[in-house]
Amino acid sequence: MTGFLGPLDAQGRVLPQQQTRVSAFLISIHGALARQFAFTLPLKLETAWQTETNAQFYREAEIVSLLVRATAWVPDFALGYMAMIWETAWIPTPIEGIDDRSLAQAVHLATLAHAVHAGIRPAALLPVEASAADPFATALRRIEFESSRLLQAQILFLRGPDLVPFRDAVSGALERRHRDVRQLWHDTLASAGIAFANNAEP
Repeated sequence: MTGFLGPLDAQGRVLPQQQTRVSAFLISIHGALARQFAFTLPLKLETAWQTETNAQFYREAEIVSLLVRATAWVPDFALGYMAMIWETAWIPTPIEGIDDRSLAQAVHLATLAHAVHAGIRPAALLPVEASAADPFATALRRIEFESSRLLQAQILFLRGPDLVPFRDAVSGALERRHRDVRQLWHDTLASAGIAFANNAEP
């Protein structure tokens, strides 16, 4: 087991089996974020942070679309069970101490997105010899670039004045989300023959 995707094929491309397993996880989590951002958006934006929610919805949807098209998919019979575990993990849970439903949902989304964009660095899994012509490799690099931008919005919201009275509750929720996302990501990588050492820690 190594810390990188591989072995690569003769053209320097990631093998379809690994592409399928990694993309399935990333589509699950980014798809969940896109859906939840969409349901959170009101018909009329009423607060400043909702404008960023609108932008993030489209960026998450773009990531899903990119992965669907850039991945060399092959049948993977383990994905049904794995996807059930992943999708269950993304379900919003109550945040103790925050009674405002819309604010609690925003905190849930921000903590989940923060855990994803800070803790998952898919491009770091690519070995240096990975082909620049591989659409999958290019997609992973693009996702990591977008994640670094999206992360800043999560940081600004979680540190913003609206959440000052709930700092302890937010910190606890953020820590739990990082732990859960990291564990599921590590499990997915291990199932694809990839060690954890190369994966970023939050």
